[in-house]
Formats: sequence, C-alpha cells, structure tokens
Amino acid sequence: MHIAPYNNENKAIVDVDHDLVPLNYFNIVKLKKGETFEYAVPGYETCIAPATGTVHVDVDGASYENLGTRTVDVWDGEPEGVYVPVGAKVRITCVSDTTETFIAGAKYDKVLEPFDVRADDLDIVQYGSDDTKTHRKIKHILGAHHHDKVGRLLVSELYTVGAGGWSGFPSHKHDTDRLPEETRHDETYNFRFKPNYGSGLQMLQREDGEPGDAYHIVDGSTVMIDKGYHPCAVLPGYEMYYFTILGGLSQRSLKQYFQPTHAEQLHTIPGIMDMVAKFK
Repeated sequence: MHIAPYNNENKAIVDVDHDLVPLNYFNIVKLKKGETFEYAVPGYETCIAPATGTVHVDVDGASYENLGTRTVDVWDGEPEGVYVPVGAKVRITCVSDTTETFIAGAKYDKVLEPFDVRADDLDIVQYGSDDTKTHRKIKHILGAHHHDKVGRLLVSELYTVGAGGWSGFPSHKHDTDRLPEETRHDETYNFRFKPNYGSGLQMLQREDGEPGDAYHIVDGSTVMIDKGYHPCAVLPGYEMYYFTILGGLSQRSLKQYFQPTHAEQLHTIPGIMDMVAKFK
C-alpha cells in the first residue's frame, strides 16, 4: 500500500495494529526550535532517528543530548538514533532551527534498556555494482551491532549509489514464518529523492509468475509491505533514499526468501550475501 506525502501533524502515519502491517509503527515529527513532542507506544519498542535537525531525547529520565547532525537533507551526514523500550515515556525537544524526526517501531512484549546510536556506531554495508544497476549503501541504525539489545526491531537507511538503478533485487519476500527458509517481517518505507522532484517505482508481486502491482513513489512517499516480492527503482539521473522499518513476528533476524524466477541473479550482484547477513 502506498501513502502519498501529506502533513500528518505529528500523528502516526502507520499506527499500532495497522490492518496491513500490525508489526510496524511509523511517525514523522516536525518541530521548530524549543518545541517538544511527547509520546509512549504501549506494546511497541521504538527508535527515534532525526532525518534532519538536532534534538534532545528524554526516555523515562534517561537523557540523550544533541541527537542528529544533518541539516540540509538525509544525504547531509550520517544518521543517529535512540532505542526506546516498549511503552516508555519519551520527550523530544528540538534544539536546531527545525527538525524532521522519524519514529520507527515494532511490536514486542518485553521491556529492555534504552541506548543511543551515534555516527561512529553504525553498521554500514555497500553492495551491488554499476554494471548490474544495483549499487547500494545501507546504514543500519539498529542492525547486527545491536542484536542482543533490541527485541524485534530493525531500522536502516538505504541509499542508491549513483543516479538511477534498482534496490531490493533480486526480488525477495518475508511474509511467512517458515524457518529456516523465511521469516515473517512486516516492512515500512519512507522515500526521499535527490533532487527532491525525482521519483521512482515500487513493485509488489504477490505470487511468483503472476502480475503484481506498482506504485509511483515520490519524495515523502510511505509504502507498507505486508506480503509479496518487492523490488523498487529510481528514475535515471536521480538518487533515492528510503528509511526502512522491519518488525519480526517471532524473531529479530530477517530471513529473506528470494523469488525462484530470479534466484540466479544472486550470483551476479557483488556483496549481496554480506548485505543479507547484516539484517540480524
């Protein structure tokens, strides 16, 4: 499902127990200097990650100051984040002129400890190639480095390297718990383009060998992936970014099932298995 960009007025874009992606939560909070935003999400662990701007974060009395270093856009530096335990009371205070802050969440039933992730603690992987039109960099905010500190939530930023090309290919899905072949992980994206009038395409093929759906994605688009194979592409001449939320049903580690029709492409894309290994 595609949600076109709109002014959400700091209200959840993907709220708790959503019909399509009940394992996910997503909000975009926009503040001006000195403004605050408070929230608590019972039943969901969350991650605060400024897209731009700098904020102070208070999580049940634990303080994390000067989170976020980017000013212009999501290409302007490295991401940072704060992990928020299930149901914790949070206050976000804008200390820059403005901020646009992502709040990502996954359903979970245990209360863990909060912590922050700074730029030097990111888990970064680059894979693909210009020749295969799959060159991509992934910056894991909550990735393999924090496996033992988080319940079911994975949070990453994904960038196309260069202008144009494909992401999420070879086509894969993760909509059914049937280990060791596949895990059920609901997934939510928020897209950005550079320049911001760029756009792309999100495919969603429900069954191998059957026609699927396609959505025209623009700067600020949100896409929810409930089931099916889901590669996406950016138009030639533009760069694409998407903020990624994964919430697991039974475990945190993601096990992707690659579409049999295109599985041989796994052997043509450099570094793809290193990419797969980081979603833990």
